[in-house]
Amino acid sequence: MSGHSHWSSIKHKKASADAKRGKAWSKVARMIIVAARRGGGDPDTNLTLRYAIDKAKNVNMPKDTIEKAIKKATGEGGTISFEEIAYEGYGPKGVAIMVDVLTDNRTRTVAEIKKIFERHNGSLGSTGCVNWMFHKKGLITVKADAAKEDDLMEIALAAGADDLRNTGELYEITCQPAAFEPLKKAIEAKAIPMEVAELSMVPSSEVLINDAETARKIIALMDEFEDNEDVQNAYANFNIPDDIMAKAS
Repeated sequence: MSGHSHWSSIKHKKASADAKRGKAWSKVARMIIVAARRGGGDPDTNLTLRYAIDKAKNVNMPKDTIEKAIKKATGEGGTISFEEIAYEGYGPKGVAIMVDVLTDNRTRTVAEIKKIFERHNGSLGSTGCVNWMFHKKGLITVKADAAKEDDLMEIALAAGADDLRNTGELYEITCQPAAFEPLKKAIEAKAIPMEVAELSMVPSSEVLINDAETARKIIALMDEFEDNEDVQNAYANFNIPDDIMAKAS
């Protein structure tokens, strides 16, 4: 199973958990505010805002809360300005990690990100040290028992997907960013449930993790990034086989 889609699935489950709901809403609200400020408050003409609203719906954010975030961004209250920053570094076994943040305090955030890396035997790197390993793509995952592979392959290729991988538990579909919305709609039209549907940073190569202890350290590191309120997304190029993941859980 690719590390990227595996972590995306873990995040999806975390975001839907009641204990994490408040934090998930806070993250998505920031995303909506930044998207609306940059491209306007109409999701029909602002794709970035539309994706942010989709994420808000995925974590059960109420419609009025979404609308308040858009109003805040377009001048009806609130003057907090968030800065987008991408941090890069390495986890255990040299795993490449990218961390996207939205912050109102760069000094605080960089200190927190550095500490998280160090607590889990990793290190914060310099700008550009790992981003060349990642490419922006649409990523959709479907549970293996939710559709037949041949049927899903036909739908995906007709809608412009680049690739479909059977990872065992999941089908992982990738596409160019421009094909993401048509691909998502094509799968929805067939009533096939998606585990993950997002524009993401997909690694071009992976680091195989073949022992449970290292797997636990990497998951703990990614988990702490996800729990940080400033972090919007964390991406990594680890590959943890199912049997190792079972031992690490």
